[in-house]
Amino acid sequence: QVQLVESGGGLVQPGGSLRLSCAASGFTFSNYYMYWYRQAPGKERELVAAITATGGSTDYAHSVKGRFTIFRDNAKSTVYLQMNSLKSEDTAVYLCNAPPFDYWGQGTQVTVSS
Repeated sequence: QVQLVESGGGLVQPGGSLRLSCAASGFTFSNYYMYWYRQAPGKERELVAAITATGGSTDYAHSVKGRFTIFRDNAKSTVYLQMNSLKSEDTAVYLCNAPPFDYWGQGTQVTVSS
C-alpha cells in the first residue's frame, strides 16, 4: 500500500537550514507530482511546494519562495525540501502528499526558535 515517511525535522535557530525527506513506497513514484504541505497549531494545512513527476518544474507558496527548494530523486523514490533562511513562522509539521492517493504520513516537526 501507499506509504509516505517524512524525516529531517528538528529545532533550528532563525536563519538556519534544514533538509526534509519524504520516502515513498507502494506506487510508481516517478509517475506522480509530489507536494509538501505544512500545518501549524491552530492553522489550516498550507501547500508549501510542488514538483512535477520528472522534477523539471516546481512551484512554491509566496511565503517560502526564494528560501525553500523542492527536488526529487526518482531512483530513490524520495522527495526533498531544502529550507534555508528559516523564520519562526515556518514552525509547523511538514507533510508530503502524492495525489490522487489519499494518504498522509505523520509528518516531521520543524521548530524555528532561538
